Amino acid sequence: MPDTPAEYPEPPVGLRQRLPVKMLFFFGPGAIIASVTVGSGETVFASRGGAIFGYTLLWCFVASAIFKGIQLYSGARFMTLTGRHPLESWAELPGPKGWFVWLLAALTIVWMPFWLGGGLPKMLGDFANWAFNLKEGKTDAELHQMARIWATLFIAVGVSITWLQTYHFLEKLQTVVVALLLFCMIVAALFTHPDIGAMIMGTLVPTAPKFDGWVVEKYPSSFANASPWVEMVIYLGAIGGGTQDYFGYLGLLRAKAWGMLGRMASPGEPAPREIAQTRENELKGRLWLRAPLADVTVSFGCVLVFTICFVVLGAAMLHPNQQVPAGVNLLVEQYQYLVRSNQTPAVQMILGFIYKTGVFFAFLGTIWGAYELYTWTTRECLVAALPRLRKVSVRKFRLATLLWCGGGGLVILWGLDKSPVNIVKPAALVGSSFTCGLWCFAMLWSDRVHVPKGLRMGPVLQFLLIIAGLLLCIVPAIGMYEYILELTV
Repeated sequence: MPDTPAEYPEPPVGLRQRLPVKMLFFFGPGAIIASVTVGSGETVFASRGGAIFGYTLLWCFVASAIFKGIQLYSGARFMTLTGRHPLESWAELPGPKGWFVWLLAALTIVWMPFWLGGGLPKMLGDFANWAFNLKEGKTDAELHQMARIWATLFIAVGVSITWLQTYHFLEKLQTVVVALLLFCMIVAALFTHPDIGAMIMGTLVPTAPKFDGWVVEKYPSSFANASPWVEMVIYLGAIGGGTQDYFGYLGLLRAKAWGMLGRMASPGEPAPREIAQTRENELKGRLWLRAPLADVTVSFGCVLVFTICFVVLGAAMLHPNQQVPAGVNLLVEQYQYLVRSNQTPAVQMILGFIYKTGVFFAFLGTIWGAYELYTWTTRECLVAALPRLRKVSVRKFRLATLLWCGGGGLVILWGLDKSPVNIVKPAALVGSSFTCGLWCFAMLWSDRVHVPKGLRMGPVLQFLLIIAGLLLCIVPAIGMYEYILELTV
């Protein structure tokens, strides 16, 4: 690298204009984040939260989407301005060399097979049994075995597609998926005639989670020994994703070449250590920040709308009927969001087909989208911890990730005889919640140490990042404590 301070490339015309339509052209990597979280966070856990707690925990879902959006933007902002992944910055935190990177890498990578093994594929396997009418005359043990076979097939398909696809194809595909799902869910939510007053109260007035008596009475195997705090923190982790997704998202930004990333010829090239602090260069840097801001805002705007729609649907349609997506029926109860008893058989058949097809492809898209995100998560974590791996090709990291997540996922799928919710529970508590809080506080340090003074975060963003860090550390810590107590019962 030259000794002279680096300058930002000239921002494109679209970033120099403040037209919202122009900003949509920079929506790309965020579509993958939004679509990956739909398969588990919104479709399953937001509906489940509405069914169990009604509208009372809307504040938790809304806060998770907003504060995780702030968390992710802080990282995308840093990477656009410096060309460095936050993990590379955190390798320089005071203390033993690379200790924080190793900590986050371990707490992130170890949980990835849980999501892509006994979690998402098993949920889709149970759904396939129902969607193809395979439950008739089968025992629970036989259905459980069939769901595992389906899940194995989905893992194989996800691994194969990830190995063959390109990032640009995935980005375009997931953008279409997000747009279609967004339209369908808004329409479905509006037709439920939600209680607007309860929605406002549930969003603005935080309340502690509490199971109603009927929840434990009707679903003792799922909730008799469960803590409502653990249940709530699962939602906090599932909505919007976690560090296993976000580290990979930032890695995908290398393909977009925003800001200082545009000065780097390849992912293996190190970022410049010094950035020009002239007024002109700072102005270009601020213009470049509109790209990640647009991408993250649209992405988490979609996540927020998805989340509210699914909570409303669960609260309006399942909660009054005392129905909870649980056990092998995590995706079955939501069928009535589109299919109603007052519809003609023809309409029911058409809407039923739409629901089954939509859920199937949403989950399958989530699975193969997650494999690509996790590839970049693995790369960024290991390169930050062991810089000598910088020159290793992304394809080799992809192979390692597929072996780890696919192979590890199969071991978990066939080795742990638990429900999908119980399998992903520790992953949601730690890798999708607590590590997000640690990210927020570490990001404040990186911004102060490695970002040019004129481009550092303003007081408002700093304050919001602190609040996000506190929420994403304290609430999961309570959940982890309650989870440990559950295990001892």
